[in-house]
Amino acid sequence: MMKETRRPTLIVSVQRALRLMEAVASHPGGAPAKQLARQVGLPLATTYHLLRTLVHEGYLVRTTEGAYLLGDRVDPLQDDRRAQDRVARIRVELRALRDELGVAAYFSLYEDGEIRVVEIADGPRTPRVDLSVGLSQTAHATAIGKCVLAQLPPLARRDHLSRHPLIGLTPHTITHQGELERRLDSPLALDREEYLLGTGCAAVPVTDAAGETVGAVAVSCSPAKLGKVEAFAPRIRDAAARINLALTI
Repeated sequence: MMKETRRPTLIVSVQRALRLMEAVASHPGGAPAKQLARQVGLPLATTYHLLRTLVHEGYLVRTTEGAYLLGDRVDPLQDDRRAQDRVARIRVELRALRDELGVAAYFSLYEDGEIRVVEIADGPRTPRVDLSVGLSQTAHATAIGKCVLAQLPPLARRDHLSRHPLIGLTPHTITHQGELERRLDSPLALDREEYLLGTGCAAVPVTDAAGETVGAVAVSCSPAKLGKVEAFAPRIRDAAARINLALTI
């Protein structure tokens, strides 16, 4: 007995509304209802009904001359789509680093005075670091944190460190601010079991031309593998450059 192929249930009124929005978008200066009805092949009465609904919901606006334009609620949808595209591009770059270097890969941003991990690419053979102690509280002990601190203006850096004392997490943690400042001059930020025993980390900066985006791309691995990771620093910087480009699109 042949299986019945079910057709998807489609809401015709939704389809018509979407076609109308596409038609409105094709007229940057706006278009009247009669023109839109002809363009999408709908009866004028139906077109008016859909247009009134879309105006009421804020997806369209009607000018005093009777033309229809895209409304304010459309822009956030476009912004959300761009944000999703950016996350997808970042995820691709991090997964490529994970697979090529055999490490867990991270992308973080400095926002509102704190460090936040945005995306992580890990796996069964490349487990992520347990970040139960927050990055902002332990910036001095992590490669991500050092990388971000190195990018901050002196006043912002001092403010961050004044709010987050240099606590010791392992015997290797730097707890003297002068020593930390010297380590920040390194072109590749490193964590040699300073945050967690048995784990090393390397990070490179992500900063746009205007200095408005401050973040880091980092990888974590066993301490024994950290030397190999250092040798691949140019590859990590390439990934950071592509992520930075994704953030600006």
